[in-house]
Amino acid sequence: MTSFRRLLGYMANYRGLVALAIVCNILTAVFTVVAVPLFQPFLNLLFEQVELVNIPPDAISSMVELRQQVNYSLSQWIVELGKETALAYVCGFILLSFLLKNLFRYLALFFMAPVRSGIIRDLRNELYGHLLHLPLGYFSEERKGNLLSRITADVQEVEASILNVLEAIFREPFIIAGALTYMIVLSPGLTVFVFGLMVFTGVVIGGVGKRLKRSSTVVQENLADIVSRTEESLGGLRIIKSFGAEGFQSERFGELNDTYRHSLIRLLWRRDLSSPLTEFLGIATVALLLWYGSRQVFGGEMDAGAFLSFIFAFYMVIDPAKNLSKAWYNIQKGLGALGRVEEVLDVENPLSALKGSDTGHLTAPNDGSRKAMTSQINSDEVGGTTAARTQDAMTVGMQVENVSFRYTPNGQDVLQNISIDLPKGKVVALVGNSGGGKSTIADLLPRFYDPTEGRITLDGKDLREYSLREVRNHFGIVSQEAILFNDSIFNNIVFGMEGVTEADVHEAARIANAHDFILETANGYRTNIGDRGSKLSGGQRQRLTIARAILRNPDVLILDEATSALDSESERLVQDALQKLMDGRTALVIAHRLSTIQKADEIIVLDHGRIIERGTHVELLAKNGAYRKLVELQEV
Repeated sequence: MTSFRRLLGYMANYRGLVALAIVCNILTAVFTVVAVPLFQPFLNLLFEQVELVNIPPDAISSMVELRQQVNYSLSQWIVELGKETALAYVCGFILLSFLLKNLFRYLALFFMAPVRSGIIRDLRNELYGHLLHLPLGYFSEERKGNLLSRITADVQEVEASILNVLEAIFREPFIIAGALTYMIVLSPGLTVFVFGLMVFTGVVIGGVGKRLKRSSTVVQENLADIVSRTEESLGGLRIIKSFGAEGFQSERFGELNDTYRHSLIRLLWRRDLSSPLTEFLGIATVALLLWYGSRQVFGGEMDAGAFLSFIFAFYMVIDPAKNLSKAWYNIQKGLGALGRVEEVLDVENPLSALKGSDTGHLTAPNDGSRKAMTSQINSDEVGGTTAARTQDAMTVGMQVENVSFRYTPNGQDVLQNISIDLPKGKVVALVGNSGGGKSTIADLLPRFYDPTEGRITLDGKDLREYSLREVRNHFGIVSQEAILFNDSIFNNIVFGMEGVTEADVHEAARIANAHDFILETANGYRTNIGDRGSKLSGGQRQRLTIARAILRNPDVLILDEATSALDSESERLVQDALQKLMDGRTALVIAHRLSTIQKADEIIVLDHGRIIERGTHVELLAKNGAYRKLVELQEV
């Protein structure tokens, strides 16, 4: 029921179109059922099962029922026009009713098409937006391929299996209700008999449908495994080829594909059972109806014309009932996929539960300009570029106060009682062996995670008292891996910022030592750089990320081993760009190459989540401790 409530919530956005579709479906049902009552009197009158009625209806209204009055009107019509002409009119009326029925049926589909596609768009948008706002810790537990499968295959399955049958849900019940109403008026006893058979049929179909839902969930999970394996293989293609592991990977993929095939076969067997099973149960019901109804005709309880009309009305029920059974099967199949989507949508963001968080709703811009992102332009210039500042620029600095952190509630502490002062305009460097906790500290500052113990302050105020948007507007991050997108160079530098001029972008690129190589590309700043910037070298990619940080002009820079993966020439260019970027700016620098952080205001040495040394480069060398050993190892 929760799944249906979610879909109904999306449907509320299209209530006008849904209302039109329902009206058209009601009219479809009306014109489907309207011809049924016409058959009984014409069968009786045209084939002389009863005598033509010559008594005016006013004279008989007190002694006969409405049916007799209808018989009188039809009798007068037959007398005046003749049987053949009257029959031709009846056939024309039936054709007209079916023409209108199909016209309104098409209109119902016409109005539902934008509803179906719109709901899928909304569902996919919500899922994508929710994924973007989930904390980084969630993605360390989930495979990217599995998430990709949910936003593609699972969402599409919802459209194919659930939304595809909405027309049947809105149309068939009206047809069934109209036909059943006529059947009840014609013969309540026979209708009760038929209804009992239909209930039995529904129970059988429902049992198969429940198993279909379980099978659908298994199929979608197996498909997610295939997508995950494909995504991992494409991402690690160099390693697969270099180790000659193509055959090994193909074999593992084949095993997953076979598992998917077997589960899909079972699903298709159950789904394909719906049509023949429904048809057989329907024919069995008709056979029992013929047997039971014929006994009533032979016993004089019902005339032949009424019985034939009853059968025709029942026939009008069978096809909609069959469509509803197919819809039921498809819905059960789709609910498995929708359940997998909801597993992600229902994941709560632990950061959003805290004071001041706004992970799902960004701060509304004051106007349509770049001020929505950075709020005000001040006169500070970085190499001549007018820089954009956040709405409330940092005035004092940041402090990490007695912070401990673990990634899982039952895990070990990655950081233990860490305290760091990051004053405005100062550069603090973190060094140490891998696994010491340097990157974890860098992730805590922009509040990708919250400390397990202790707190982090910005201008003396706990980060948890700010909104996430306010916190992150203060930061610019340049990481070891240059994160770029399959877009133009210009859009990658401007990424996320509004109201930026080309002159601003060019100046930021010059400061980052990127302008010259950009002009050498095929289309300059409009050149597409490929997936993750694959068309550029490592140094070029890194300089674009630096240009992006320069354009953002943040209060606090986080440089996470930004030059460790570069050759000497690229490192020189990137290091020069970083020095320009850090000039007079607050920065937290993580570095393996200690020569790059000798001018830092404070160097902190970490080991297994603890601070073991701190001071300037000269002070730490004088201590002749862990830092000096690190320097000597790199000088060898």
